[in-house]
Amino acid sequence: MGADESREEEAAFVERLKARDETAFTELMQLYQQRVFALVFRMLGRRAEAEEVVQETFVQVFRHVDGFRGDAKLSTWIFRVAVNLSKNRMKRNVRRSRSAHQDLDSIVDHSELGSAEGVSVGSIARPDDMLVGVQLEKVVKAALESLDDEFRRLVILRDVEDLSYEEIADVTGLPRGTVKSRIHRGRVQLREHVERILGERIGGSRATGKKKGKKA
Repeated sequence: MGADESREEEAAFVERLKARDETAFTELMQLYQQRVFALVFRMLGRRAEAEEVVQETFVQVFRHVDGFRGDAKLSTWIFRVAVNLSKNRMKRNVRRSRSAHQDLDSIVDHSELGSAEGVSVGSIARPDDMLVGVQLEKVVKAALESLDDEFRRLVILRDVEDLSYEEIADVTGLPRGTVKSRIHRGRVQLREHVERILGERIGGSRATGKKKGKKA
């Protein structure tokens, strides 16, 4: 499908949403609910809060879809709503102990990090043959949770959700240069956290590998 055809299909879909087509809303949920949940869950680290924010995200999307002008992709707009609501929730939770985030590991039930660029376990040279599979997934998740909030949000959007720098700029409202700089710093932090958790330096290839054919 060409880009023009894809845009036309999305525009037609948005018009159905604006017309309050119940089937279109159902399709929207089926298309984006799991991705929004995975994004929000990784940002917040708590299942109950993530579910609340996801519900609020789609309430806001349904309520304000008439204001969607198509300047960005529909998915980008939905992510923007989800990220902003998550940021608000994180501000409310800033004084909570990180130890309260007990259920972060269950994200594996929804979306593996193994296929994600930058934070994928496959791109980290393993220092111990015993540290494989879900054990290393847990180390990466714990390191991701330890990132500064702003860096974690951008690393998730780039390396887990696979958004382009331009799309992330649209989602966050940050300049593209700032997005690139913070993602780089976040990746450095991520590597340092992983190394600290493992108690030794990670050898071999870089922790932030890139997919073939994709520009950094």
